[in-house]
Amino acid sequence: MASTPPNQSVERAAAVLGALGASENGAMRASDIARAIGLGTSTTGRLLNTLESLEYVRRDAETQGYSVGRAVLELASQGLNHNPVHRESRAAAQELAQRVELTANVGVQDGATCIYLCHFEGRLAPKSHTMIGMRQPLHASALGKCLMLDMTQAERTSLLGAELARYTEHTIIDHDALTADLAEAEARGWCIENQELALGRFCIAAPVRNATGRIAAAISISGRLTVLRTRDMTSLAEDLIEVADRVSVGLGMISAVAR
Repeated sequence: MASTPPNQSVERAAAVLGALGASENGAMRASDIARAIGLGTSTTGRLLNTLESLEYVRRDAETQGYSVGRAVLELASQGLNHNPVHRESRAAAQELAQRVELTANVGVQDGATCIYLCHFEGRLAPKSHTMIGMRQPLHASALGKCLMLDMTQAERTSLLGAELARYTEHTIIDHDALTADLAEAEARGWCIENQELALGRFCIAAPVRNATGRIAAAISISGRLTVLRTRDMTSLAEDLIEVADRVSVGLGMISAVAR
């Protein structure tokens, strides 16, 4: 059966929303959006008018700049609320962040990346933006490592490719080294990310399992390396694992997982 060709109008509308979401300088003028997505100004203008009427984009009457509209935010909220991992982990992650005063995140696998479903900031880890919806590479993040604990090296290589991207001098870029790191993490019960994605950042994560015992998500504690150096890592990890187990039970896991 032949596949249905993509709808060009939908693709173009998605490109507009993608450009707005990726903007590093906030609102964008129509001409800037047209250049970013490679369409003519008149075509882009018509798309923006339609999207504005549906409240998927918002236009500032004074600056004429466009930004993501209310309807997109509402859909994103509905999507999160429909996700069982988000529902079960949200309150637990928020409490964890407040208790340890650091950042608590929950992520799930999406292809070769980890996508954030929850992001809460403690007193010692303030941010000016949210991580919800953002992605991190599996091999260079503690959350991502947790999501690969059930995989064989062959499965990881097939998923990530033979070459692993380097982000800092600490990034693990060899599959054999990654396998060894994950074996240590599995024996320990939690994964470590020590400046592998960004210098000065330290993160620990524990897996969350579903009713079948398979890893469905991961939850992490992260913060600046200078702050975490002063904390009792064993105590933090025990707190993290307890929260991960509580979320796992909420997802239906009722028996221990054999190693």
